[in-house]
Amino acid sequence: MRIAIDAMGGDHAPGLIVQGALEAAAEWPDTELLLVGDKVAIEPLLKGSLPTNVKIIHAEEVIGPDDEPVRAVRRKKGASMVVAGQLVKDKQADAMLSAGNTGALMATGLLIVGRMDGIERPALAPMMPTMDDIGVLALDLGANMDAKPEHLLQYAIMGSIYRSKVHGIKEPRVGLLNVGTEAKKGTETAKAAFDLLEQAPINFIGNVEARDVLNRNCDVLICDGFAGNIMLKAMEGTAGTIFSMLKEAFGSSVLTKIAAAIMLPKLKQLKKKMDYKEHGGAPLLGLNGLVVKCHGSSDVIAVKNAVRQARIALQGNLIDSISAEINGK
Repeated sequence: MRIAIDAMGGDHAPGLIVQGALEAAAEWPDTELLLVGDKVAIEPLLKGSLPTNVKIIHAEEVIGPDDEPVRAVRRKKGASMVVAGQLVKDKQADAMLSAGNTGALMATGLLIVGRMDGIERPALAPMMPTMDDIGVLALDLGANMDAKPEHLLQYAIMGSIYRSKVHGIKEPRVGLLNVGTEAKKGTETAKAAFDLLEQAPINFIGNVEARDVLNRNCDVLICDGFAGNIMLKAMEGTAGTIFSMLKEAFGSSVLTKIAAAIMLPKLKQLKKKMDYKEHGGAPLLGLNGLVVKCHGSSDVIAVKNAVRQARIALQGNLIDSISAEINGK
């Protein structure tokens, strides 16, 4: 397997990205990692000689967080993200990872890697944490603000295959995000999508409400990017506020500080459960190659876990499986 890593994308690039790649290379010597980026910036970060399964692919330009996505991808042909995408398109890499500009990565996926035949709109599919630590795959959470019923159907099929191939879940439960569990609830789009999902070759369990997602009432959550992103940001904000309130409460007196010391192991477990680093990244499903979006603040652990995630997807023949199901092959 050969995985291209955008070494210049993300808040901690290239330092922690390169370090994470080196740790992944040591963990999985059967996987070749291509560090795409400025050779002058990358080489000083290497610990001694370059591992045999790591190569540097020089790319002079970088797409920054403030760059307009489509324009940047079209104009900066030598950018690390674009070069990594081109490697996937040219079959010189089996997958690519990037913690860079999300919009630019989506544009790279569509304009460089290319959309899969039969797929109208690719979807961003991150894992959402759950109380049982298994998680829910949610799509779409931001690639497309609007979605037709047919798009939601494709999201469901792709998400179901991903959960089966990457996470080993047999007949993953697919739920449609809605304001109620009744079949006729929601917008006209949601109602039409419900009918399509009932007839699809998936384990569709019906509508689900956002308040139940963290209890893993489904394995795959289907929604348009607008509703999904609002749900995600609301949950992130709530979690951050609760942790801030706990910190303030536990630091208010000597007794609460003692209580905090006693509770510290459990609090660390809770924080780890909500940590994006444990999941590595979010695949952009519906492309002709495997593209994984890592969190912008990805550190060594997140990069290593993203490589692990990509390896499992490649071993499970994810892209071909989705294509075969969508196109009835």
